[in-house]
Formats: sequence, structure tokens, C-alpha cells
Amino acid sequence: MISGAVVRNAVILGLFALGASGLLALTHQATQEQVTCNRQAALSTALAQVMPAQRHDNRLREDAIRVSDPRLGPGEKTLYRARLNGEARGVVVEATAPDGYGGAIDLLIGVARDGRVLGVRVVPPHHETPGLGDAIERRKSDWIESFQGHSLRRPDTDGWAVHKDGGVFDAFSGATITPRAVIKAVHRALLYLRDQDGTLFTRPAQVALDSACD
Repeated sequence: MISGAVVRNAVILGLFALGASGLLALTHQATQEQVTCNRQAALSTALAQVMPAQRHDNRLREDAIRVSDPRLGPGEKTLYRARLNGEARGVVVEATAPDGYGGAIDLLIGVARDGRVLGVRVVPPHHETPGLGDAIERRKSDWIESFQGHSLRRPDTDGWAVHKDGGVFDAFSGATITPRAVIKAVHRALLYLRDQDGTLFTRPAQVALDSACD
């Protein structure tokens, strides 16, 4: 027969295991919520860097749609629409440069309604070489700022390349592949926006946000 002490110890161990599992589940949930909120905060910061506040009075993260186009990279991408007094003033495009030296490079590209680039930022993480390719990061170099003011007309198509390839953009010493990839990705995003039929600002918002992070 099983003694009462054995049964009692088994029950205690079972309750302890159940409590530990519950605690782990609660900790995991809290951690995941914090990670989500941290990502949304980082996104808001990046959006503000590529779409100046004076250009919109709406919340960009709440006025976003999902699109798919190979020019923006693989998979669905989010477009954040900027409006001022209800009028379209610009858009922030998610895009991916699939051909970076270390792999894919994710970008946020702010574009004014007239097609001018307002700002570009790299979305971490990326796998470009430290000390060389990572100069695409704003905290490492101001190279990423060189896109501001450019459009499909300034420069023309041939100008959307590094100097070595006959274009107007600088490269990094010893790391040409990385800037080439980013330049091509920004140019493709501008081509995508040019070819839209005006429906980007008429579609209903599609991206759900975690209100607990506000």
C-alpha cells in the first residue's frame, strides 16, 4: 500500500509544479507584451525620423495598410499614410533590400506626396559587416541621410547608383555591395509609389495595434 506520506508528498510536488508552470506562463506573457510594446515604440521613433511631424496630424501607426509587390521585397509590407487636415501628404513604405552583403536589409522610406524622399532608416537587425556595411545605420554614419530630397527625377534612373557605377551616391570604402542594395531598394520603392492609381489613401486601415502599449 502507498503510505499517506507518499501521497501527501506527491500532491505537494504536483501543486508546486503546477504553480511553477503558471508562474512561467505569466512571466512569458508579460515578457511578450513588453517586447511588443518595445517594438511599437521603436517603430514610432523610426516613423518620426522619416516623416516629419509637421507633415501630418494623424497617427501613422493607426493609418496603415498592407500591400504586396516584388519591388518592395518578399512578403507583405506595411504602408503608413500621412495626412494633414485630412489631405494626403506622404507615405512611409516598408521595403526590403534582399541583396545586402550579409543578407536582407529592412528599410523604412518616407516619401512626400510629390515623390521626394523625406528620410530613410534601416530597421534592425541586419547582418552587414561591422565597421564596413553597418555604416547604413544612422548611429554609425550620416550616409543614410543622402537620400533626402531625391526623387525619380532627381537623379534620373542612371543616377540611382553608387559613383563607381555611374550614379550620384557615395559608397563605403571596401563595402560597395551594401550601399548598392539599399540604393536599389529605395529606387524600387519610389517606382512602386509612382505606379499606384491613387487608391493607397482610399483603402481602409488594416493594421491592428496593441492598445495596451499606448
